[in-house]
Amino acid sequence: MNVSAWCIRNPIPAIMFFVMLCFAGILSYQSMKVQNFPDLDVPNIVISASLPGASPAQLETDVARKNENAIASLQGLKNIYTKVQDGAATITAEFRLEKSTQEALDEVRSAVQQVRADLPADVRDPIVSKINLTASPVLAYTLRSKAMDDVALSWFVDDTLTRSLLAVRGVGSVNRVGGVTREVRIALNSAKMQSLGISA
Repeated sequence: MNVSAWCIRNPIPAIMFFVMLCFAGILSYQSMKVQNFPDLDVPNIVISASLPGASPAQLETDVARKNENAIASLQGLKNIYTKVQDGAATITAEFRLEKSTQEALDEVRSAVQQVRADLPADVRDPIVSKINLTASPVLAYTLRSKAMDDVALSWFVDDTLTRSLLAVRGVGSVNRVGGVTREVRIALNSAKMQSLGISA
């Protein structure tokens, strides 16, 4: 007697078994964990160097290019991307996927350490780190306003919008890219300072 014939002659046990399987499947589906953003380990390494007050041209010549030359011969290196701005240089080394991230990190750190003596003395020790894709922004918004200028819009984002977003459950951080950065300029009265015996 095969299973099909037995199920036809005894439908109730077969139906009960089918119901139990469906119930177990529903429970398993509900308890299944779903990761919206899977962990990705890509061998991309970032070198961050800062020299306060330096121009982009100086950073490119004295800092970025020397670090680029130091890591250019590393095995498995695919691309080098460099971003230079006032006072800071960021170099991203992209390795082939078969390269271990930890191995790439160690090799880049060693190469950067070897050229540390060739960098300007005022350069802060370069920070070598791996790219964490899980920390990448989940949402990005672009804002523009006809009623507010760049200063007012930047202040609105920093003072109002950022606080509102951080109050939302699950939001870890909010960063603004672009706009205007607020700064305070202090003008000193040298004559008055001298009369008070104060030096800048």
